[in-house]
Amino acid sequence: MPGTLYIVSTPIGNLEDITFRAVRILKEVETIAAEDTRHTRKLLSHLQIDTPLTSYHDFNKEEKAAVLVERLLAGADFALVCDAGTPTVSDPGYFLITKAIEAGIAVNPIPGPSAVMAALAVSGLPTDRFVFEGFLPKKKGRTKKLEVLCTEARTIILYESPHRILTLLKSLQSLIGERRVAVCRELTKVYEEIIRGSLSEVIARLEKKTVKGEITLVLEGCSRKRKRKGADEIK
Repeated sequence: MPGTLYIVSTPIGNLEDITFRAVRILKEVETIAAEDTRHTRKLLSHLQIDTPLTSYHDFNKEEKAAVLVERLLAGADFALVCDAGTPTVSDPGYFLITKAIEAGIAVNPIPGPSAVMAALAVSGLPTDRFVFEGFLPKKKGRTKKLEVLCTEARTIILYESPHRILTLLKSLQSLIGERRVAVCRELTKVYEEIIRGSLSEVIARLEKKTVKGEITLVLEGCSRKRKRKGADEIK
């Protein structure tokens, strides 16, 4: 019988956030496929887990996926992890999962930490409908993408680097004026910080400090009134 590919969520910062089930699976599988083996080895050491690691990342995903699928078909169980949070969210896990599914291999989720859901939950913005866009294009197509998002009615969640966050906020302000936003920095880590307010208020606060760490941005969606106004202006 083929083995099982487990998609295991790992802490995004605080190591206490891993689930009991995730720990058990990481101990029981034959091998753990990790985005950065050095990073994952630190987590395994903390959890006293000695399961072998193998690298799986953007630069070797095609070659390594073929090897992993072959071993899964031979009966081995594998766990797929990323550096932090849930695999396949802004990482190469999707490629391996599709190959495993095509080969008839069972793919089971081991849910847990997610920066997307954590940021949305504490943002103070509507949570009933939302859209996750990950990282925006750095150059080509960036402005066009922002213009499209400005008419999005759902709450918008983005990832952004610390050295580009101010530029992004100012671009949004110039395109849409004022709208509520939450900048969630270093979630679950020692220097966790959540800055909420209008775009101008958050920009003013960030301009007074050096921004560091991983950032998840939550932006209020476009109201029907604003959306209607925009459509009328185009006419």
